[in-house]
Amino acid sequence: MKIAVYIQTNDNKISPMSLESLVAAQKIKKETNGQLHAIIFNKDLSNELSNYQCDSIMLIDDPNVTDYSPLHFIESFNKINNNIKPNLFVFGHSYETRDWVPRLSAKLDIPFLADCISLNFSDGFQIVRPIYQAKLNQEIKLTSEQSIVSFQAGSFNVEDIEKQDSNIETISVDFSSVSNCIRPGEKFQENAGGVDLTSADIIVSVGRGIAKEENIPMVEDLSKKLNAQIGSSRPIVDAGWLDHSRQIGSSGQTVSPKLYFSVGISGAIQHLVGMKGSKNIIAINKDPNAPIFEIADYAVIGDVLEIIPKLNENL
Repeated sequence: MKIAVYIQTNDNKISPMSLESLVAAQKIKKETNGQLHAIIFNKDLSNELSNYQCDSIMLIDDPNVTDYSPLHFIESFNKINNNIKPNLFVFGHSYETRDWVPRLSAKLDIPFLADCISLNFSDGFQIVRPIYQAKLNQEIKLTSEQSIVSFQAGSFNVEDIEKQDSNIETISVDFSSVSNCIRPGEKFQENAGGVDLTSADIIVSVGRGIAKEENIPMVEDLSKKLNAQIGSSRPIVDAGWLDHSRQIGSSGQTVSPKLYFSVGISGAIQHLVGMKGSKNIIAINKDPNAPIFEIADYAVIGDVLEIIPKLNENL
C-alpha cells in the first residue's frame, strides 16, 4: 500500500494533529508493508519532519501555499496524485482540512472517510469511526483503489512516532491553471476568550457527580495543587457552572494530556471520545459500573464530595 500523509503547519510549527496522523500512517505502512510519503508546504519545517520515519518527504516550497489557500492545496495534491497515485491519503481532522479535503475528494473522484478514530488489523485493514453521535463505532474496510481518511485529534499518541532520517524531495507545481477565488480572512481562534486545553499536561475534569455549583471550588483547588487545567463534561457547561471552553468531548475539545483526572464523570461515549487519548487516567466515581472505569488506569470508587477535600488536605 502506498500512503501519503499531509503535515499541516500552523504559526511555523508542525500541527500536533498532523504528527498523530503520521503515527497512524506509520502503523498502516508497517502492517501493510507499504510505502509512506509525507507532504509538507513549509521548507523550514521539512527539515524537522525529516527526522521521522518516512520513505520520502515531499516538499512543495511555493508562495502560493505559504498561507491557507485551498485551491492551491488541491492543485498540489493533484500533482502528487499524478506522480505517485497513493492508495491512501491521510489527514488530521482539522478546521482547515474539513474545508478543503472534501473539495479534493471531488476533484480526484476519491471517496473520503472523515472523522476516524482508530485502526483495526485483526481482520485485514479496517478504519474505525464513530457514528450516531459517537454512540457506536463503525469498522470500515477500504475496497476502492484509492481512499482519503482523516483522524480526530487525540486518536493516536505522538510519543509513538517512529524516528529515522528521511530524504526530502522538492516537488514543483504549475499553478497557472488555478483561478484563485478563495483567500483567507481573519484566522479563526476556537478558544478566543476561553482556554486551550489541548496543550495541557494535566487536566482535572469535573462532571455531574460534583452535585452542585457550590462544590466547583474544591475541584478548582485540586487543579491548582496539581498545576492542572480544569475541564468538564457537557452537563456542567449546560448548567452554566463552567464556560464552554472547558468542555471536553465530541461537542467540546479533544485532549490527550499526560494525566487526566476525572472527578464525578460517568463516562458517556460523547465525553470519552474527547479524552480517550490521555496517557494516564484517574477516575473517581461512586458508581462501580461507570463506563469511565473501562478506560481508566486507576479507578477510585467513592463519593467525590468526600474524597476531593481529603486530597486537597494532603496535597
